Amino acid sequence: MSVRTAGSSRSDLVADTALALLAERGMRGLTHRAVDEAAGLPQGSTSNLARTRQALLELAVRRLADREARVLALHEMPDPRAGSGSLADALALATHRALTRNRELTLARYELALEATRRPELRAYFDATGARFRDQLAALVTGMGSTDPARHTLSLISWADGLMFSCVAGSFGAEVPSLEEVRAGLRELLDGMLGA
Repeated sequence: MSVRTAGSSRSDLVADTALALLAERGMRGLTHRAVDEAAGLPQGSTSNLARTRQALLELAVRRLADREARVLALHEMPDPRAGSGSLADALALATHRALTRNRELTLARYELALEATRRPELRAYFDATGARFRDQLAALVTGMGSTDPARHTLSLISWADGLMFSCVAGSFGAEVPSLEEVRAGLRELLDGMLGA
């Protein structure tokens, strides 16, 4: 299962392997030894980098945030003046990437989210990873004239998260909507919220 990529650091290798294990085996399958074996590292390498399970989980969450930022392509989000159609297009592309090319990463995120409900010390790390996207989305809907940016941001994120969960781990796991279907759903939601 080695996930080493050219130029990656040992820390990235350990974190990427942890994320891959979470997607493949769940939380029970994530151990220091399993990471060493799957990454092709000498025994004890992961423990040297992340001594405790909490440290390993934090490493995975930080790496998840970095990788999801690329999937969500925060730098590609439109200027609010471009209108709700542009936002729907950008959000649809990000959501569809999470459902297709990055399905395993999305599954790992759900594993970590559930673990964070049982580990308050992990909750802060997990919540901080979502803050970058949530804050940017709130600024976008505010710029588009939202009358209730906090509620509208929650609705958008909940819609996207619900779709992703249903199609990655839920009852629609065998059905991945097309990019056009995701875009249509987001346009309906945004039009209803922003009165476009």
